[in-house]
Order: sequence, then C-alpha cells, then structure tokens
Amino acid sequence: MIPKLAPESALDASVVAFCKALTTAGFTGDIETSYGSRLAVATDNSIYQALPQAVLLPKSTDDIVLLTSLSQTSSFRHLKFSPRGGGTGTNGQSLTEHLVVDLSRHMRGILDINVEQRWVRVQAGVIKDQLNAFLKPYGFFFAPDLSTSNRATIGGMINTDASGQGSLVYGKTSDHTLALKTVLIDGTILETTPESIAEAESKAEQHGALGAIYRQVLNSCRDFRPQILEKFPRLNRFLTGYDLEHVLNEDGSQFDLSRLITGSEGSLGFVTEAKLNLTPIAPFKCLVNIKYDSFESALRNSPFLVAAEATSVETVDSKVLDLARSDTIWQQVNELITDVPGKDMQGLNMVEYNSEQQEDIEQKITSLTARLDDAIANNAHGIIGYQLTYDTESIGHIYAMRKKAVGLLGNTKGRQKPIAFAEDTAVPPEHLADFIMEFRALLDEHGLQYGMFGHVDAGVLHVRPALDMCDPEQERLLRTISDQVVALTAKYGGLMWGEHGKGYRSEYGPEFFGDELFAQLRKIKAAFDPFNRVNPGKICTPWQSSDELVSVDGQKRAWFDRQISVQVKDSFDSSLNCNGNGLCFNFDTNSPMCPSSKVTGDRRHSPKGRAGLMREWLRLTEQQGMDILAQEQKLVQASSGFHGTWQRLKNQWAKRQGEADFSHEVMDAMEGCLACKACANQCPIGVDVPSFRSRFLQLYYSRYLRPAKDYIVGNIERTAPLLAKAPTLVNFFLKQKWLQKTLEHTVGYVDTPLLSVPTLSERVQNRYAFNMQQLTSLTAEQRKRTVLLVQDPFTSFYEAELVADALALIERLGFQPVLLPFLPNGKPQHVKGFLRQFAHTARTAADFLNQLAELDLPMLGLDASLVLVYRDEYNKILGDERGHFQVQLVHEWLSQQPIPQVKQPQGFSLLAHCTEKTALPATEKAWQAIFSKAGLSLTPISVGCCGMAGTYGHEQQNLSNSQALFDMSWRHPIETHGTDRILVTGFSCRSQVKRLVGDKPKHPLQQLLQCIG
Repeated sequence: MIPKLAPESALDASVVAFCKALTTAGFTGDIETSYGSRLAVATDNSIYQALPQAVLLPKSTDDIVLLTSLSQTSSFRHLKFSPRGGGTGTNGQSLTEHLVVDLSRHMRGILDINVEQRWVRVQAGVIKDQLNAFLKPYGFFFAPDLSTSNRATIGGMINTDASGQGSLVYGKTSDHTLALKTVLIDGTILETTPESIAEAESKAEQHGALGAIYRQVLNSCRDFRPQILEKFPRLNRFLTGYDLEHVLNEDGSQFDLSRLITGSEGSLGFVTEAKLNLTPIAPFKCLVNIKYDSFESALRNSPFLVAAEATSVETVDSKVLDLARSDTIWQQVNELITDVPGKDMQGLNMVEYNSEQQEDIEQKITSLTARLDDAIANNAHGIIGYQLTYDTESIGHIYAMRKKAVGLLGNTKGRQKPIAFAEDTAVPPEHLADFIMEFRALLDEHGLQYGMFGHVDAGVLHVRPALDMCDPEQERLLRTISDQVVALTAKYGGLMWGEHGKGYRSEYGPEFFGDELFAQLRKIKAAFDPFNRVNPGKICTPWQSSDELVSVDGQKRAWFDRQISVQVKDSFDSSLNCNGNGLCFNFDTNSPMCPSSKVTGDRRHSPKGRAGLMREWLRLTEQQGMDILAQEQKLVQASSGFHGTWQRLKNQWAKRQGEADFSHEVMDAMEGCLACKACANQCPIGVDVPSFRSRFLQLYYSRYLRPAKDYIVGNIERTAPLLAKAPTLVNFFLKQKWLQKTLEHTVGYVDTPLLSVPTLSERVQNRYAFNMQQLTSLTAEQRKRTVLLVQDPFTSFYEAELVADALALIERLGFQPVLLPFLPNGKPQHVKGFLRQFAHTARTAADFLNQLAELDLPMLGLDASLVLVYRDEYNKILGDERGHFQVQLVHEWLSQQPIPQVKQPQGFSLLAHCTEKTALPATEKAWQAIFSKAGLSLTPISVGCCGMAGTYGHEQQNLSNSQALFDMSWRHPIETHGTDRILVTGFSCRSQVKRLVGDKPKHPLQQLLQCIG
C-alpha cells in the first residue's frame, strides 16, 4: 500500500493573506496555491526548477492593476512576482520562487484590427499561431516565426524579443511592435508608442514613477550612445536584454520606450496588451531543399544562399534528420526530402523564397537551380542534390519537421540528453562555419554527442550537447562549457544569447556590457522596479541593490530527479524524460494533442503537467521508503484481501474528512486524461500519459477505494456479452429516466449506450462461424481467400451492423470471412488501472491469437483504439510472451486489395479517430487511396478530439468537458457537411456524434460497401 504523501513546501502566511485579500478586492481571475498547480509552472523548457508560492491567472489588465496595487500595501510590499506566458523558455526566464502571474490561460483576446493601417491589437496571452489563423483571411500574418509558434504567447515573444526563421527579412518581435500597455509594480499603467524626443523630454519633467523612468532612459540612451553603438554587436540577433540602442532612432529625433520593454524578460513590468504591425502574406512561395555530403558543407554554402536573395535559410544536421526519420512527422515529408541514390545525406539547407510576383520568384529559382546543377555536375561545395516544393501545405510539413527538431533531440536514447544552455549563439554569418567547427571541436574534446539546427542566414545555430544532469560530474561540465562558449562567441564577435534570452545566464551580463553600460541597465531597472520585485535576478538587479543575479549553477530539475532510484527512473522513463518543450500546449483545437489541456486551459492537465506531477510523486514516495516497483509486482500477483480492504475503507474515510495527501492532486490530474494516447505519438519525447496513468491508478487504489464506475467500465467486456443475450429488455430499462438518473447519481455514469438490436449473432446467424478444425484443413488456395475478423466489445455489442457490413464487404471483395469468437481485449481494464486483470486478459487473448497466427491468415479489427492495444500495451505487459500475432486495421488490409469501380462517382469527407491518426499517421491517405481505387473521392478534415474517448464522455464528471471538446472541433464540420457525407473511423466518435447531433455517421467501410454494391 502506498503511503500518504505530504508536500514539502508550505505556503508563506503572507502569501495566503495576499491571495485572500486579492479575492476580497474583486480579482476576477484564478488563484491557485495547490502543490500541483505550483509544480506545473515550476519548470519550463530549461534544465531549471523553481517552485513558486502561488499562481495568479488574471483575466484582464484591471486584474493586474489590482494585484500590483494591492502589493504596495505594507503587509505585502515584500512579495515578488514573475510574469509568465507559454512557459517554453529555454533559460528559465519565467521561473521563480515567488508568485507567478500567468497570462496564458485567460488573456487570449484579439481586441481590434485595422486592415487599412495594417495593425492588430491583442492581449498578451494570445498564441502566435492563433493570431496568424485570425489574420489569414485578411491576407496578413505576424512575421516572427518561432519553432514554438503553436504555444508561444505574444507576451512571451515581446518579453524575449523573439525571432526565428526569416529574421533577415522579417526582423524580430521588436521590429513589429507599435505600442505596448504595461502595468508597473506600483499599479501604474504605462502606455508606450513611438514619440518625438520633445514629447519624451516633457514626460521626463513629470513627478512620480513615469517621470523617473523617462529621465533615466533618456540619460542612459543619449549620454552613452557612443559606448552603446561600440558594444552592441552588428547582428540581426542583437538581443541584449534592455535594447538601449533602438530606444532612439538613428538621428535621435524619435523615442520609443517599447523597444526597452521588448526583450526585458518581464523584469520591468507586466505587458498586458500589444499593438502589432502586420505583414502581407506573399502569394508566391517556393522551398528549395538542398542536400549535402556533410554538415560543414551545408554551413559553408549558406552565405552563397543568402546572397541569392533568399527569404530564409534554415539548416539541420544528419542527427536531426535521422531522428525525424524515426518519428511520425517523416510520413509527411519523406517524399519531399528523398535520399540521393548512392550518396549519404549528412546535411540539409532549406532555402525559402517568397514573392509578390510570380516572375520575380521564378527568376530567382532559375538562377539558383542553374548554379546548383553546375555544382552537382562538378562535385562542388558538397552539394549532392535538391528538390523544389511550391505547395504551401508541403512547405508547412517540412517546417513542422524542422520545428519538431528541438523535441526530437530530447528523445535520444540513454541518460545523456541534449539540453539547452548554450544553444542560441549568434555570430556574423560569414564566420558561422569556422565558429561551428571550433564549437564542435570543443564538444568533441569533452566526448559529448550533440545535434545542430538553426538559422544560418542570421548566424544563429542551435547546439544542444547531451549531458546526464543527474551525474554531478556532468553538471559541473555544464558550467565549464558555458564559460568556454561565452569566450568562443566573443572571439568571433558574437554573443551567447542570440535568440532565447538570458534567464539563468544573466550572470554573464556584466562581463558582456562592461561596468559602465551595465550600470545604466541597473539604473533603468531601479527606475521601473526600485525594490527588485518583478522577475528578480533576471538581466540585472536595481542600481545600488545588493541582490544577486541568477546563475547557470541555479537549482536544476536533476537535483530532484537524483532522489529517485535509477531503477524507478528507468521504469517510469516516459514521465522522467519530459524536457518541458511544451508541444502538448498546442492551442490548435483541430490538433489531436492533449484535448484535456485544451478544454481546461490548466497546465496540470497536459502531458507536461502530468509528467511533472508523476515525477514528484515518485520522489516523495521514495522519500517515504516505498519501493514502488516491488509494490507494483505485489499488486499484479495477488489482490490485497480483507485486511487491505479494511485499510482502504479507513483511508477513504480520512480522505472524505479532508486528509491532505499529494496523491489526491495527482489523481485529479490523471482522472482528466482521456487516455487517447495522442501524446505518446505527438510528443517528440514520447511522453505516454495513459501508460504511467494506469500504473498510478493501480497504486493509488491500493490505498483508497475505487468508485463503482471503474468496475463498470473495467468489466464491460465481461458484462456486454451477457447483456446482449436479452438486448431488448436491457434497452427498455436503460431508456427509463429513473434508471438513467439512478446511474448518474449513484455511479456517475450518463447516457448509457444501447445494445444492438438485432444482435450480431442474429444478423449473421452461423454464416461466418469459426471452426478451428476447418481452418486448419484449408487448402493453400483457400487460405489465400480467407480472412479472420477479430471482434471488439464496442462494435460487436453496440454497433453490430458495422461488423455485419465488414463481413459483407470482405465477402463482396471475393474473400471468405470468418468471425472469430469474442474474446476480451483488455483495454477498458488498462484504462482504469486494473493491471493485474489486464495482464491475465492479455495473456489469454495472445495465446488464442498466436494459435491463429500459425495459420498465416490475415486477422482484421475494426476499432483502432482496441487494435492498437495489441501492438503497444500487450508488448509492454507481456514482453516476449506476447508472441508474433498481428491484427490489422481494416484499412491496412483493404489498401492491398483490388476494389471494384463504382458507376456513379461521389465525394465524402473523413473524420479520423485521433488515436488512429496519431499512432498510424498514414491512415487518412490510406482511406483516400482505397476510395480512389473505387472511383470515389474522400477528403480528410482536420479535427481534434470528439470528446468521447471510450467511456470518458459517459462519466458525469467529464460531461461538460466532453461536450465542450465536441463543440471546439467536431460540431462545425458535422453541421457543414451533414452526417450523410461525413465518414468517421472511430466507434466512440460516431457515438458522440449520435449523442450530440442526433444522427450517426457511417464508418468508411460501410460507405464503400454501399457504393460498390
């Protein structure tokens, strides 16, 4: 039995009092002080960890004015705050041990747009891709292009002055910021926009905080301009912290305080709104993928490509390419980046051209390709081939592969993981190849592995050395390498932080700026934040303050991970390997990644959040002396008996009385998971929440009582066949409102599905009956025409017509189908954490299916969520005992068969099951090809989760989220196309449509059967 766990960090009494006062004063946002909520923002995409005292999630600028004003009262004047956006920073910019002000959950409003003047005004929590999706119909986009664009907030981009691909043409965030609204620590609202120097001087004469700020900034930027121009590098990526150079324009006639706030990493105030300029979308686009025999060749060729007037030049090395090949993302790009016969591709440059005119882009492409052809013919520059891509969607797929490179690097095997700490160096592009060769020699000298990718046109390359941070020796090596890289970038006229800000690298600031200029930064900080209360320790401390800067030696996640045994870390590597890249925060409602995170807006309900909670739970249980692996083994081998039940009863009573146990917080997060497994395939690290969730549930319920609904769901494969013996009678009672209410209030189960009438056995009689003896006596010719259909509980007992249609389709194609006897698969048991029972079920099913596998006949299944259990969970639970049987999904088999042509071509739309299309990314294309063979058209529609996910949508506690998820993504295409033209592969998805729309769409095989007759 697992122990009760108490979090180690108690809240400071003044923080509790502040949160209560904030609520009383009318704060409309959320205030979270639970250990789990604080853990969810204790990390980002860096190696550091800092547990805050509370998380404040405002809904408006007024909320931030309220909290800052309240913090000025004598009781709370010592409290400190750190703004937070998407939480994807690689250097700990938003991490703090104080109070986090998270603007990403609620402040996502796009407030105003002016197409004629080409600007948009947004709240700070708006996501970059969210904004561009809004702007696309107007013909514009917000230019800075980040690898984290689907979860990075505008506020975060402003605070780090973010840039990315194409920055030579499109610039940085500061180049597109027209005006900012910033709340200072005293509650003052500071609105900044370009103004004349006379206006700025007039404001400097005012009394109060604003006057002090203007006076200091004017003095620092004007009086020290020669030193600023000498010290700041002449680079596209000039990120310094406080951008002293660009506050004034070149002739000193204009003043823009926004340029100072942009890039300040939240250390000057809370940016709440921004007015941004817009860039027209170029109608003509081409991507040239140039392949090289070495990464050095790719680097040394990049200046020529920049000179060829490219919009951007991106590069990846062979390590990143190899990782991409092993990821689902490769399905989208393998035809766009083909191998060169007889050559080994070790580097790739992606050269993009954008143009307003077709003639302009064609001229540039013709000129470039002529030179590339000449180089290939003469074996020059290491160029071995190239491909052109004009299709916008295909170009997007290639960049998605490049963007995913960050996470893919983190998924390397072994305990040494590529980590971010010196990975956004910037040097003049003409020195980049020499710099990188020396950088590589530095890392090779330490015997480290690494991958490289980046923006060679801007002289920025991302280099992530692989270190095991749980090894104290390698943690010390991080400091050594950091110091060496600072010196190396200085040698080549660059800087260590070319893109991702300083954060915990702020300690290098004084050395870079020198005493004179760094003193000016500190004086500016003092004018904005005299008592160092806003993101303290980042960039600089206030003038004459004794406070220290954060350091690369700050507390790291590894300090906590070291407290977990190696055996436990290896066993739970899916959660321990999470590096915080935040891809699971993807805002796009049409992406299948983590629906619970989208619908709640709560970081705890994301794969990153759940992984963080799990790793802390493992650490705390180990501190209590619990051998988790031994306890799991004990639970799998036998039930706990009477004594264990009595103990669970007592613990359940204590829980109802309000007993504090961190396990309850972990449980709350795990219960919200839909077990769709999108994370397992969409996360570049492969964080598989359903896998460690089921293990946690098993352990949790060794201490507490299970709810009745878990037993109902876990035993559905046992009860459904029994209920199907009298389906009309069962359905009669299920339709009674009094029974529905009883199930809802006593069990927490709603909208119980009705059994199929007629039943499957009534529909097919004995026509396709299974007979092992007959199967073993088939001739070789008969075997070629025999197909076995594997039953699952959902289609066989709740959608029998689909199984009957599948059998009919197989028969129509000239095969003899055989319906295998129903045998439980075990997925419901796994979802609910009945792992002892699941192991038994899996072993029984595997034994039977392995016997059939000896016959060498194709075995087909209809529902992806069940079939994929054979491929994943069976491997994990049975290991070598699983055997070699294979169950195909129906589309995998149909893809290999000839399909009769239809007489009247028709068109349909496809909505695929999220588990299926993430685990098997070729699914939609396969169905398209099948329909095409029949002379039918099939158009996949991009949708996220339907909100059902097995029985998730039938549980009362999930009902509102289930319906909200359907409304987010599925309702519009269903209502637009109609259920008669929509085809849906997932049983749970079809059930959800039936429940919330009223009509049930067909499975693609049913439509195919109907069309071919």
